[in-house]
Amino acid sequence: MAGAKNYDVVVVGAGVFGAWTALALAQRGRRVALLEAYGPGHSRSSSGDESRIIRMGYGGDEIYTRWSRRSLHLWKELFAAVRDESLFEETGVLWLAEAGNASLAATREVLTRCEVEFTELDRAELSKKYPQINFAGIESAIYEPESGVLMARRSVAAVVAVGCKMGVEYQTAQALGPTGSSEISHLETSGGETFAASQFVFACGAWLGKLFPGVLGERIFPTRQAVFYIGVPAGDERFSPPKLPTFLFRSDESYGMPNLESRGLKVALDRHGEPVDPDTQSRVVTASELEGIRNYVAYRFPALADAPVVETRVCQYENTSNGDFLVDRHPEMPNVWLVGGGSGHGFKHGPALGEYVAARLWAGAGEPRFSLESKTTVQSRTVF
Repeated sequence: MAGAKNYDVVVVGAGVFGAWTALALAQRGRRVALLEAYGPGHSRSSSGDESRIIRMGYGGDEIYTRWSRRSLHLWKELFAAVRDESLFEETGVLWLAEAGNASLAATREVLTRCEVEFTELDRAELSKKYPQINFAGIESAIYEPESGVLMARRSVAAVVAVGCKMGVEYQTAQALGPTGSSEISHLETSGGETFAASQFVFACGAWLGKLFPGVLGERIFPTRQAVFYIGVPAGDERFSPPKLPTFLFRSDESYGMPNLESRGLKVALDRHGEPVDPDTQSRVVTASELEGIRNYVAYRFPALADAPVVETRVCQYENTSNGDFLVDRHPEMPNVWLVGGGSGHGFKHGPALGEYVAARLWAGAGEPRFSLESKTTVQSRTVF
């Protein structure tokens, strides 16, 4: 097409999935364009904010444990390449559960089979090691010493920067959704530019349903998720690593991270919030959300009952029906790939997913649980 820029692959979306896909393709010698409407890891995206957990425990979902291990290796390689190893904090990750929790038992089995280092702690050991936490209702835990926290926004920017050094052509531009019932030859942007390629990858997070309403409008569920940073007392190290690891209360459906970069204790609920439009939802926490998190922090961390909230974020999850990822061809446009469904746990997997997508573009279908066919229009979460 006259005037079009020509590539092997155009990747739309420079969140963690799109950025790693573009990098993986460049590493395979493909000519890649990476388009992003707002910038890598921007504040409206599911890849924004300061930090994300990387952990190996996934109950019985061994594929995600193996992907996490591979991803941590690749994240560390990238951080070494950009000479910024502060982008990963090895805080350790503490899984906490009530007696007889089936997910914790399955996690133990999978971690053992995958040779992931971990230790188990009972209630007495937990209370002795972490007296700053109220362990009411908790009977046991699994601790992963080599897991921790990725500094999210800066990490995505680092992936894009490395990709650009390897030949990825990044551009801030809003791609328009393609239409038709056959292969497409090009994409247009809201600014009037045209990008031609043989393959197109849409890794647009919560915007996938808006770009492809007929296929994904009822299969991608963006939900509002509020995150809070709690100010720790002056001179108090109890809420900083190594005295406090990253933590997940399985029965509470909550997670948090210790005081990193002096931002305070990060705490959030992992329950799906209300459905939202990523373009129009308010990014300001509500009085009800604030009251709920204050009550929760006072319960689990009594010393912080009166601590100030020093920062807040409102982002979104981009859920599939059960929490599995989506990596599949568009049913009517076979050279258009739909990549998403991070579902609140996807950030850590960016490197492994990028490798997977790069391998699939010319090889065809892969893991059945990532297929479009497996995604329903009713939410029933099974992946945590």
